[in-house]
Amino acid sequence: MSRFFRRPALLAAALILLVLTLVGVSVVYPLLAHNAVYASGQAYVRVNQIGYITGEPKHATLLATGSESGATFAVVAAGSGKIAFSGIVGATSNGKWNSTFTMTYLLDFSSVTTTGSYYIRVSGHPAATSPVFRIDTCAHLYSSLLANALFFYQAQQDGPDVNSSVMNRQPSHLTDERASIYATPTYDSNDVLQGQLLRVGGPIDVSGGWFDAGDYVKFVETASYTDAIMLFAARQYPTLTGAGTNADFSAEGRYGLDWLQKMWDGKSKTLYYQVGIGDGNGTTILGDHDFWRLPQADDQMNVKPGDPAYFVKYRPVFRVGPGGSPISPNLAGRLAADFGLCYQLYAQSDPAYAAKCLASGEAIFDLAQTTNVGQLLTTAPYDYYPETEWRDDMELGATELYYALAQGGLPGGLPHTDPLYYLGQAAHWAHAYITGPNDGADTLNLYDVSGLAHYELYRAIARAGHPGGLEVTQAQLLGDLGNQLAGAVAQAKHDPFSLGFGYTNGDVMPHALGLALEAGFYDQLASTETYATFGATQRDWALGDNAWGSTFIVGAGSVFPHCMQSQIANLSGSLDGTPPIMLGATTDGPSDTGNFAGLGFQSGMRKCPPGGGDAFRQFTGKGVRYLDNVIAWPSVEPADDYTSLTIVLFASLA
Repeated sequence: MSRFFRRPALLAAALILLVLTLVGVSVVYPLLAHNAVYASGQAYVRVNQIGYITGEPKHATLLATGSESGATFAVVAAGSGKIAFSGIVGATSNGKWNSTFTMTYLLDFSSVTTTGSYYIRVSGHPAATSPVFRIDTCAHLYSSLLANALFFYQAQQDGPDVNSSVMNRQPSHLTDERASIYATPTYDSNDVLQGQLLRVGGPIDVSGGWFDAGDYVKFVETASYTDAIMLFAARQYPTLTGAGTNADFSAEGRYGLDWLQKMWDGKSKTLYYQVGIGDGNGTTILGDHDFWRLPQADDQMNVKPGDPAYFVKYRPVFRVGPGGSPISPNLAGRLAADFGLCYQLYAQSDPAYAAKCLASGEAIFDLAQTTNVGQLLTTAPYDYYPETEWRDDMELGATELYYALAQGGLPGGLPHTDPLYYLGQAAHWAHAYITGPNDGADTLNLYDVSGLAHYELYRAIARAGHPGGLEVTQAQLLGDLGNQLAGAVAQAKHDPFSLGFGYTNGDVMPHALGLALEAGFYDQLASTETYATFGATQRDWALGDNAWGSTFIVGAGSVFPHCMQSQIANLSGSLDGTPPIMLGATTDGPSDTGNFAGLGFQSGMRKCPPGGGDAFRQFTGKGVRYLDNVIAWPSVEPADDYTSLTIVLFASLA
C-alpha cells in the first residue's frame, strides 16, 4: 500500500515543503553545497552517516561503474589519517544497481571498535572516498536525533499556542476554534469534490493538533497513529523522552491527545475525523492544496460564504455520522490505543485528565464496527490514505486498554473494569489478524501496526500471568512477527543495499524504519540476536547506505533533504541545508519513477534547489527515483507518521 494516492498527479504541485529555525538545540550542520558531492564520479562509498555503534556489525557499500574486484579499502581516522583497518574488495559483486552503476560491493569493517571519526578510502580504479562517520556508543550517536524529531513536531503545531521560537511559527487557523460540522463529502475517481458541502452542525472547537504533512489539513487517521507511536516511546523510554527531558514527547504526545479529545464528543458519542479539505473542485470550491503560503495567511483571507477560498479560512470538520454511529475499526482501535496510553502515562500526574482519556478510549472501542466492514474510513478523499487492514488496530487498542486497567486506581463509571476483558479482546483480534487476508502482506508502518501490537500483547500476556483460554499464544505472536521479518530478509538478499522492502511498493523510508524496529522487537522478546544484523542494515540504509548516499531525515548526516515540499520550510527556512531548517523531519526518499510525472512549480514557491535540476539523477534505478526538489512530493514531503518511527528507533538505540 502507498500513501502516494493522497497526492493526485493533477494536484501534485500543490504540496508543501517545511524547513525550521533552530533554537536551543545543539547540532552540527554540514556546510555542504547541494550538488557538490554529486557533481560527477564513477564510484561512491555509501555509509551510515550518523555512525556505527561500537560493538555492532559495520558495513558500507561500494557503488561503482565497473569491477572493483581486488581493490583495497581502508578505514581512516579522520583527524590523524591513521589507518584503523584495511581490507580487499571481494571478487563478487552484490549485484547491479542500474545501467551506469553495474557493480556493488559490501565492505565489512566490523572489527573497528575504537571510538572516533573515520572515513573509508577505496584505492581502486576508480577510487572513492566516503563521508566522515562516527564509531561511538548508542547514546552519543542517536540521542541528539530525538531532540530533532521533537523540533519537527513543534513546527507542525497548529492553533493559537504555537512556539514562535521554532521556525518563526505564528498562531494559525484561529477559525478552527468555532468550526462548522459537515457531512462526509463525495469525491470522484480523480479526487475532485462533487457537489456542495452539507453543513450539519457546529460550532465546535477543533483548534490545535498537528498539520498532517507538508500541507495544513489535520486527520485523525494519521494523528492517532502518530500519537500512539509517540506515547509508546514516552512510556518505554522515560529517561530519554519523558517529562523534563531534552526530547519531551510526554508533553508533545499530550498536545496530540488534546486535539484528539476535541475530535471526540463523549456526551453525544460523535467522532469527527478531519479538519479542512485538501482538494476541492478546482473552481467554485478551493482547498488547502490550491495555495502555497504560511499557515497564518489563511486567517488573513477576506472571504465570505460562496467565495471559492471560503473553506480554506473557515475549515470544515467532517464527522463519522450522527451521535452513537459505529466507528471504522481502524480509527476506533488506534484511538483506543492513544487513550489507553494516555491513562498509563498521566494517571499519577493528572488523574482527572487520565480518567477522561480512559473513558473516551473505552467508549470508542465499544463503538468499533467489526462486522460487515467495507471500505475503511480514513480521510476525505479516501485515496489520500487507502488503508485496508484494521484487525491490527483493534489488537493494539485492546492491549493498551489492558495495560491501563491493569495499572489500577480506576475512575468510576467505566463500561469495563476487568483488564482481562481487554486482554481477551486483544488476543481475539490478534488471532483474527494472523488468520486474516492481510497477514504477512506488510510490516510496521501507518497501514499495519501488527508488529507493535504483537510486541505489546506478548508482554501483556506475561504480565497477566499467562491466563488460559486466550485465542492466541505468545509463540504465535512471535512467529507472526518472525514471518514478517523472514519475508523482509528474503527481499534484502536481492537488493545491492540489503533493503528488506520493495522499492516500488511505496512508503520506502517508513518501512525501513519499521523493519529496524521489528527486528529489535523480535530479538528482545525471543532473547536472541537473530535479526540484529538485519535491523542494523535497515537503519544504515535509512541513514545513508543507499544508492543516493543521502539520509532522508533533515539535519541527520552530511547529506539530507534541503528542499522539502513543505510551505513552512520553503517560505521560512533556508534552501541549502544550513540553518534554519526543519530538524528531524522524515521524508519518504525514493519513489516509483511514475510518481514524478506531471510535477510542476506552484505560484508562491521559492525555487529549490536555487539552480534547479536533479543532483541525484544518475542514481535512479530499480524503478525508483529520488529528487530533492520543492516540487517533488513523492520524495521530500515530510510527514508526521514517517517521523514518529524515528522516535522509538532512536530512543531504543540511545
